[in-house]
Amino acid sequence: MIYKIENDELRVEICSKGAEVYSVYGKKSGTEYLWQGNSEFWSGRAYVLFPICGRLWEGKYTYDGKEYEMNLHGFARKSELSVIDSKSDDITFELKDSDETLSQYPFPFVLHIRYYLKGATLATEIKVKNTGKGVLPFSVGGHPGFNVPLDKGLSFEDYYLEFSEPCKPSRVMMSERCFVTGEMSPYPLENDKIIRLKHSLFDNDAIFLKNTANRVTLKSDKGDKFVTVDFKNMTNVGFWHTTCKPAPFVCIEPWHGTAATDGKIDDFSDKKEFVYLEPGKEYGVSFDITVSE
Repeated sequence: MIYKIENDELRVEICSKGAEVYSVYGKKSGTEYLWQGNSEFWSGRAYVLFPICGRLWEGKYTYDGKEYEMNLHGFARKSELSVIDSKSDDITFELKDSDETLSQYPFPFVLHIRYYLKGATLATEIKVKNTGKGVLPFSVGGHPGFNVPLDKGLSFEDYYLEFSEPCKPSRVMMSERCFVTGEMSPYPLENDKIIRLKHSLFDNDAIFLKNTANRVTLKSDKGDKFVTVDFKNMTNVGFWHTTCKPAPFVCIEPWHGTAATDGKIDDFSDKKEFVYLEPGKEYGVSFDITVSE
């Protein structure tokens, strides 16, 4: 089911499957900022990732001596969530453990995903509560894609990503099979702030960076429209579009987590960049999407 929240500047549509944002529409400019999904490139739009971010080696992991299987980015994005609170500009979705989730992830939990509007900003809050008796291991993240170009008459290469402050990030190196190699490499930015967009940037899958500023803007000097993503409590930010294709979008992905290491089946008792939440405790992350209305 598709739900809608809106204010004077934005109309946002969210699907109950995965609590995935389907549209971020600027009322004043008549602009659709969010990638609308196209199977030629990527059928998704704005996944919420839980309880893993990225791939597992062979689609498997172990915990407490048992082996489990889980698909790319976890099960939340393909689960049906219920609405527990709704206003004209504010909505909260909920996912709880079930027989289906426990078969692949043997941990009780409650996941809340809240979206609310403040001017031309869509705020996202993701909260995870441990309702079990043991530690709850997980990752969580966002995967929104944005149309590029945003302005008529411009090209993909007219746009760039600009961090809000100068920084000297390190890149999480990925193998040809799209798994973490365990190595890091300096990732120089133009003027310590800018990544110029070109399709070949993503021929080796996503660019994941650590030690960046916590705000990045997709923009062009030749146009007026932009998208800014503010992210907090995240271990890295990723930039991606479909590999080796001229895909007309770019994803800005704030993650608290990482994909599996190439050739290694993860043990969830000590997986890198996991959150380990004690019983009865709650953990939250948030990120904001602001557009040029």
